[in-house]
Amino acid sequence: MQFALVVGQKHEASPGLAGHCPGCGQPVVAKCGDQRMWHWAHLRKRKCDRWWESETPWHRAWKENFAREWREVINYDQNGERHIADVRTALGLVLEFQHSRLDPQERAAREAFYGNMVWVVDGTRLKRDWPRFYKGTTAFRQTALDVTHRVPCPEERFPYEWLASSVPVFFDFAGDGSADEPEPERQLLWCLLPGRVDRYAVLIAVSRQMFLEGAMRRPQIIDVTERLNAVALELQLELQQQRDKEREEARRHAQWRSYRNQQILQSHKPRRR
Repeated sequence: MQFALVVGQKHEASPGLAGHCPGCGQPVVAKCGDQRMWHWAHLRKRKCDRWWESETPWHRAWKENFAREWREVINYDQNGERHIADVRTALGLVLEFQHSRLDPQERAAREAFYGNMVWVVDGTRLKRDWPRFYKGTTAFRQTALDVTHRVPCPEERFPYEWLASSVPVFFDFAGDGSADEPEPERQLLWCLLPGRVDRYAVLIAVSRQMFLEGAMRRPQIIDVTERLNAVALELQLELQQQRDKEREEARRHAQWRSYRNQQILQSHKPRRR
């Protein structure tokens, strides 16, 4: 954990400091070594939240973008179940930052528990993730909407455990910043929207600044329903235009065949002497 309660106040780990876990109230001790980030740990090896995971520098760096009071916030459901969100804003939006692989069942359980949430996924966990995604960008189909793309065969572009997510998933391919001058496309966040339009997934490219501003100022970073409906309408118009074009080509072909048949008949008529 990044924070513990010390005399009732939220504190980061510091050498020699002792506190209590804000989730379960049990004693925790500050771990301030040279090998890992400074953090709090329970005195006994236990997890008071089964969803809690060890943080990476990437994870901590993302959380540092948000106000202290928004980080590591305890959430309850109507049955009293309790979990600690990485970030929950003043407008009720939960952000979960995920580096390690996540079982699809646990992913679905977290989405059901938090409701209004988004994922930010470290796209550099596996070496093949960015090359696979970048290779697939040649098949992306730009829409009339700003920075919005239709993506055929999303199972070939993204880790399978995120394909069925019911909330937006933002893939961060820049990692923890250790890579030298990543490509411009890699510096963007690529948001996979839940749901599909026909056979297409919908993907939105977002700058980090736009993401942070949206997360801090709005209850939803992206209006998913509005964006999917707009893409669906555009696709419907495209299909209608394609059908109209095919009908027009068929009409012209029929006219040509009729004209050609008339020419053939004329050429076979007996000439008068």
